[in-house]
Amino acid sequence: MKHLRPPILLLTLTAIAVAAIFIGCGLHPQKQAAISSESRSDEDDRGAAALPPAADEAGPSPARSMLKRVRRDEFLAAVRPASADWNREAYDHFDENPFRSVVDHPLSTFSIDVDTASYANIRRILNSGHLPPKGAVRIEEMVNYFDYEYGGPEVDDDHPFAAHVSIVGCPWNDAHRLMRVALKGRTMQTDQRPASNLVFLLDVSGSMTPANKLPLVRQAMKMLVQNLGENDRVAIVVYAGASGLVLPSTECDDKQTIVDSLSRLKAGGSTHGASGIRLAYKVARENFIKGGVNRVILCTDGDFNVGVTDQGELVKLIRKKAKSGVFLTVLGFGRGNYQDSRLEKLADKGNGNYGYIDTIQEARKILVEQLSGTLVTIAKDVKIQIEFNPAKVSAYRLIGYENRILAKEDFNDDKKDAGEIGAGHTVTALYELVPAGQDAPTSAVDPLKYQNVAAATTDANEVSDETLTLKLRYKQPDGDTSTLMTMVVRDETASFANAPQDMKFAAAVAGLGMLLRGSEHGGSFTYDDVIALAASTKGVDRHGYRAEFINLAKIAGELASQTTHASAE
Repeated sequence: MKHLRPPILLLTLTAIAVAAIFIGCGLHPQKQAAISSESRSDEDDRGAAALPPAADEAGPSPARSMLKRVRRDEFLAAVRPASADWNREAYDHFDENPFRSVVDHPLSTFSIDVDTASYANIRRILNSGHLPPKGAVRIEEMVNYFDYEYGGPEVDDDHPFAAHVSIVGCPWNDAHRLMRVALKGRTMQTDQRPASNLVFLLDVSGSMTPANKLPLVRQAMKMLVQNLGENDRVAIVVYAGASGLVLPSTECDDKQTIVDSLSRLKAGGSTHGASGIRLAYKVARENFIKGGVNRVILCTDGDFNVGVTDQGELVKLIRKKAKSGVFLTVLGFGRGNYQDSRLEKLADKGNGNYGYIDTIQEARKILVEQLSGTLVTIAKDVKIQIEFNPAKVSAYRLIGYENRILAKEDFNDDKKDAGEIGAGHTVTALYELVPAGQDAPTSAVDPLKYQNVAAATTDANEVSDETLTLKLRYKQPDGDTSTLMTMVVRDETASFANAPQDMKFAAAVAGLGMLLRGSEHGGSFTYDDVIALAASTKGVDRHGYRAEFINLAKIAGELASQTTHASAE
């Protein structure tokens, strides 16, 4: 059957509406949202219980509400073939950072970023046999996906993290230098972690039905619960057409009750994300633990389609909620309708971190192996500002962090939001530097008439052995005033061959990112170069993440080659 005839289409839509009415009428207003009347296993996802209006929301009858919530996906499914290649994934477009002249732009200022969603999402796309869209490739998130053996702060150090800078030869341009800024947060053992007040905010709308969405969410959250301590607390809020409190804040000495509540979740209805966000933060504030971990964990595909759906309004909402002292973790799930653009912004403005879970192994990495880093913030609003010496550096380019760039004035402005560092987290930022005396690959402008460039260079010669000055600002998790860290850096002219092994591996990851984005600055670097460099610096690789990267680079190279051949034909 190639097309649905009008009578058949009408009957199909009528059947959907009638089914919605019966489901809606069968729900008692006091029953909790999206939970079946009896416990079901994670593997059984047939059927869907719709979500009734929240108790504090007056509205039309359940039947009428259900009619209004017949999802657009259900309509589209009725009028297009089941085999249609339907993809509504959303990624922001951005241009890669250009080279900046040190004379014109001596300061480089940006917010740190510990998100890892981009890498996991790229892995999913490559493994499906496709090259990722450029907007999905955020190089800083690729680099920061991996752990590095950076030295942390000393026991008696007042700062919650340590900073290190290395400058070596650039592997894709022999005439340039590669600089690494490396941060390492103070580690925290499980028994040192403060008590946690967690609210699981789970999307149970109809779009979450597939196995890589709500079923995987249930598995991931159960895994997290099993690794929490008896002094931790968990509440569960769900949302679809409306929001509801599935489980009041419950101590983790009763884990079975929490697990049972997760097991009963089923998908159905539209997606009112804003309603769930409001309720989750309300529950978190009601159970706030002073000096503890207070965090909302949002699990969703990001496809909000009722209530507040505008990204700008959602960002305003989450920014307001962030002022309550409750932090945010955003975990993305699924494909086809995945809204990366929206979720990345929510995490950014919500004092949060952002991951993407495509497999149970990725859930284990984020929620078990890196549990303290995911839950415990040790420093917030972390900003970096670098002043380059024009006597040493002609131009520079920050690799990645395009959506984390700050105005130079923002560095000293404590009202400006920036990224967070979790316990034990490593943060890496890479710069490509053009040594002084070389032509800067920057956009040409006419010579300035009134600026005394020579004077600036002369002044710089007074401290000519200094390559740059690194400054960092951060706040304590519950603080409002920032602390300043400063260090002077000199280029010791080390070759890339003598670079630290971790720096070489990070360069390989950045190289893959540049290739996937079609960077104009990748020089002579190829997929084979990425593979060879990563393979030579894989190291111990206890969890196999670096070996996995090497395999992904091979897949990407093959796909790129196929694309090139197809274009030539």
